[in-house]
Amino acid sequence: MVQTLQSFLDENIQYLKDNGLYNEIDIIEGANGPEITIDGKKYINLSSNNYLGLATDEDLKKVAKEAIDTHGVGAGAVRPINGTLDLHEELEQTLAKFKGTEAAVAYQSGFNCNMAAISAVMNKNDAILSDELNHASIIDGCRLSKAKIIRVKHSDMEDLRAKAKEAVESGEYNKVMYITDGVFSMDGDVAKLPEIIEIAEEFGLLTYVDDAHGSGVMGKGAGTVKHFGLQDKIDFQMGTLSKAIGVVGGYVAGTQSLIDWLKSQSRPFLFSTSLAPGDTKAITKAVEKLMESTELHDKLWDNGNYLKKGLKELGFDIGDSETPITPVIIGDEKKTQEFSSRLKDEGLYVKSIVFPTVPRGTGRVRNMPTAAHTKEMLDEALKVYEKVGKELEIIK
Repeated sequence: MVQTLQSFLDENIQYLKDNGLYNEIDIIEGANGPEITIDGKKYINLSSNNYLGLATDEDLKKVAKEAIDTHGVGAGAVRPINGTLDLHEELEQTLAKFKGTEAAVAYQSGFNCNMAAISAVMNKNDAILSDELNHASIIDGCRLSKAKIIRVKHSDMEDLRAKAKEAVESGEYNKVMYITDGVFSMDGDVAKLPEIIEIAEEFGLLTYVDDAHGSGVMGKGAGTVKHFGLQDKIDFQMGTLSKAIGVVGGYVAGTQSLIDWLKSQSRPFLFSTSLAPGDTKAITKAVEKLMESTELHDKLWDNGNYLKKGLKELGFDIGDSETPITPVIIGDEKKTQEFSSRLKDEGLYVKSIVFPTVPRGTGRVRNMPTAAHTKEMLDEALKVYEKVGKELEIIK
């Protein structure tokens, strides 16, 4: 290795370790369920995005195996050449029905969705108003578009209105878009979509909602846009297929003309091999389950509220989450890492979240209860929280 590179890596990795910013990666042995095994030890798992427990669902596993038998393990090509299987068509029709839109397109990941859709529509002659706490994939998608990026204070409607007015009335831009997460993954708060739509209609803004943590969770499962009944108002509905849906990939839903454009212009669609057949069929089955019943959705919310109530009663700072996502905010990065490590020692797996994922000084462990957790698991988790919280003087 070139010495300048080695020096750069050594110095900066050491800096991360010294400042509580270096994340160790644990290897899970087996499935990522409500309990996991690492190095032969079992833990209650409160760190996965598997909100509905579908990642280990028997029906999904069954149809995935069948699809591998009939369609193989890979799609064999990119979508525009000959990588579009009948399974992909079935999935996209199901997603459009699920989201209440004319059409949908599936991508290989949620990150790919934002890289694809934003840059396919916005360019250097446009402006993007972006909530300051938007996901990294939105930030990268905005940068790739070369549009003017205007940061908007988090969920601040006065700031949005002022900056929308300034951008539109300047006459500098052909199009102006506002982009927001539907559910913000670090704090669990929800975008103010009704107010956003009022401002968007006033100034003629395009609207884009990244509902990665809302799909399957909000709106009885159909997402944050459906929660507010705004399917006919939001131009782009984006979501992942790897969190509540339990598999892998992402999608964008909208009008037929929007999806036609994305299929002809978005680079991840044009240049990346399609979703694998087994995954595609499993995703379709998961979405069908959500359309048929709210049982898993309801269990998720019941567990989320139960854990949130218990942590609050113990005296932890859980922020202002409006969803099952429940942060326990510590602040100092080193103490956050220590807290996470001690929870793990006691059999509770809750990963620390520190800068750059969240702003400096707002380190936290983030709890992700799922429909697959039992009340007994959550009670045990609360006992561990109480013990470690008192030991480290985070609570009294």
